[in-house]
Amino acid sequence: MTEIQIHRFCVAPMMDGTDRHCRYFHRLMTRHARLYTEMIVAEAAVFGDRERHLGFDDCEHPLALQLGGSDPAMMARAAEASVAFGYDEVNLNVGCPSDRVKAGTFGACLMQTPQIVADCIAAMKAVVDVPVTVKCRIGVDNQDPEESLSNLIELAVAAGCTTFIVHARKAWLQGLSPKENREIPPLDYGLVARMKARWPALTIVLNGGIGTINEARGHLDTFDGVMLGRAAYGTPGILRDVDRVMFGSKNSPPVLGEIVQAMDSYTRRHVEQGGSAHHVVRHMIGLMHGRPGARGWRRRLTEQGTKTPANILQLAWNEIQKERADATAPAL
Repeated sequence: MTEIQIHRFCVAPMMDGTDRHCRYFHRLMTRHARLYTEMIVAEAAVFGDRERHLGFDDCEHPLALQLGGSDPAMMARAAEASVAFGYDEVNLNVGCPSDRVKAGTFGACLMQTPQIVADCIAAMKAVVDVPVTVKCRIGVDNQDPEESLSNLIELAVAAGCTTFIVHARKAWLQGLSPKENREIPPLDYGLVARMKARWPALTIVLNGGIGTINEARGHLDTFDGVMLGRAAYGTPGILRDVDRVMFGSKNSPPVLGEIVQAMDSYTRRHVEQGGSAHHVVRHMIGLMHGRPGARGWRRRLTEQGTKTPANILQLAWNEIQKERADATAPAL
C-alpha cells in the first residue's frame, strides 16, 4: 500500500483521548484507518516509563506516534525509542494550542519558527527509517496563513518531510482555549487545497470540521487523505463504515454486539491486571449515538465513575436489549 493510500483515512491524535484502550476499540471497527497516539512529549518518551508512554497492542497497526517537542536532539532520541517499539510513523505536533505546549514552546508555537520544525525533522529522519510527518495548523495569531503554511511546508520538504496533515484553522495562542481553538477560528479548506496544487507530489491530509465518513470521502477528490478527530471520538460507531466507504472493502461493517463483546473481554482483562474499567469504557460512551437505547447506554457507562464494575459493558448491552424487547412487546 502506498503512503498516500495509508493516509487515506486517519483518526486524529487527541490528548486524553486516543490512548491505547481507545485505539484498541477503534481498531475493532476499521482495519485500514491509520491510528495516532495522543501527543507524547519527547522527554517522556526518552526518560519516562517507556512501556506506559509508548506501549501498544500489535492489532493497532498501522499506528503513528505523535511527538511533542522542539529540541532536535531530543526529538531524535524519542523517534529512535518509538521505532524500537515498532511504530509505523513518527508525527511531529505543530498544531496543539494548549497551555502545556505554549509553556514548552512547541506544538502550535512552532508555526512561528519553521526552521526549528525543519531541524527536528532532519534530526529524526537521520535516525529512523519510518516516515516522519507533520501535523500543523495554517498559522497562529496574526500570521498570514498563506505565508506561514507555505514557509513551513517549504522548509520541512527541504528537510525530507513529504506528508503534511493540516488542520485548516489558525490557532490563537492568546485569547482562546484549546476547545475554542477547535471550533471558533474559521476553516479554510481552500488554502490547504492551494498547497496541494502547489506541491502535487506531497501527501496532503485534510483535518478540521469533518463530521461524517461520506463527507470525508468527498474530500478525496482534492486531498490525499482525511483525518477525523472529534467526530470519530464522540460518535465512534461511524468508524464501522470507514473500510467500506474510504477503502472499498466488500466486507460487512462490524456488528455492534460483537464489538461490545470484544471490548467487554478486553475490559475484564484490564481489570484483572490491576486497571480500572472506567479507563476503557469512557471511550465508548458515544458508541450507540443515534440508536435506540443510547441514553441508557450513556447513563450506565458514566454514572459509576471510577467504581465501574469490570462487566459494565455487558450490563449496559443487556439493558439495551431489554429496552428493545420491551418496546416491541405487545401492550398489556
